[in-house]
Amino acid sequence: MPVWDDLVGQERVQTQLAAAARDADALVTAITDGTPPPAASKMTHAWLFTGPPGSGRSTAARAFAAALQCTSPDRALGGEPGCGFCDGCHTTLVGTHADVEIVRTDLLSIGVKETRDLVRRAQLSPAVGRWQVIVLEDADRLTEGAGNVLLKAVEEPAPRTVWLLCAPSLEDVLPTIRSRCRHLTLRTPPVRAVAEVLVRRDGIEPAVAEAAARATQGHIGRARRLATDDAARFRRATVLKLPLLVHDVGGCLKAAQELVDAAAEDAKQVAEEVDTKETEELRAALGAGAGAGSRMPRGTAGVMKELEDRQKRRRTRTQRDSLDLALTDLTGFYRDVLALQLGSAVAIANEEVRPDLDRIARASGPERTLRRIEAIIACREALDRNVAPLLAVEAMTMSLRAG
Repeated sequence: MPVWDDLVGQERVQTQLAAAARDADALVTAITDGTPPPAASKMTHAWLFTGPPGSGRSTAARAFAAALQCTSPDRALGGEPGCGFCDGCHTTLVGTHADVEIVRTDLLSIGVKETRDLVRRAQLSPAVGRWQVIVLEDADRLTEGAGNVLLKAVEEPAPRTVWLLCAPSLEDVLPTIRSRCRHLTLRTPPVRAVAEVLVRRDGIEPAVAEAAARATQGHIGRARRLATDDAARFRRATVLKLPLLVHDVGGCLKAAQELVDAAAEDAKQVAEEVDTKETEELRAALGAGAGAGSRMPRGTAGVMKELEDRQKRRRTRTQRDSLDLALTDLTGFYRDVLALQLGSAVAIANEEVRPDLDRIARASGPERTLRRIEAIIACREALDRNVAPLLAVEAMTMSLRAG
């Protein structure tokens, strides 16, 4: 299966990347054979993938990285790089290729120290592959200092190093960095295309896949989770009941508390799965005895404190992401209400709660619905500014009540 098969609904981007991969392959072949390089090439040393959440930015970057490392013998016969079966493609896609560094963060930002480590790695020649590839999935989370550190590496890269940066939009990346990258914009994939890939790749029943793709409006990752995770479906159903609970002040405050508590519970579950394992592995590495109550070696308290601080930041990020997901679902609810009020031919995303949509659509007008959507957007912006989650959500639920 070619590496591009998971790149859903992005035919134009796929064509550009495939052409660049062919030129990259010819360039490396010319270097190793000692022949003159191609006169013109669509390949460049730095790429920036942007697009809305769920469009497949990181999927496109990984697929391109795999095509750059492809070692299929068919290439010599005119075959396309990115076969999906050779060792280069396979190890890149599963994340074990020695010359492909895939960087993602579960924290709020990527700092200077981590970026300097990446820059040092980028100066190395490929160990076993054809290129040294750095995939930075959360380039929008670089701090200003980290961005300045990265700038020099992107501006003057090693001869066979490629940077693949992913961000929601151009504005999320420093102007000095984005001006040195080739920019590719991905679109939200069609609902039908997402449903088809869920059926083909994940073996999900067609009806379930169609419902999940429609509910998430083409967000591939969320659609897969919704189709396979009962807890995700339950949480989403709870969020979609919120508009029915904000009839009075008490209902608003209760709904806000429940929403924040659910996000905190998500963060706690992730912490329980990851934090304990991380802590035990570090204790063992530092030479502590077995068991949480065993004595730590002298001089290791600072290392343990650093781990605890990182885990705390991760819980904050997880809670914020969970809240943001709930607010996205809530926005979709009111988007459907607005479509009904305006008589739009746009497909309804939340068909499973159609009676609730009809009831709220009849009880208010488009102006009130737009104000409610603006209140949700304001809540998301407040959370980005580190406003206390409960205060931000309470203000939103009160605005939903007022309309």
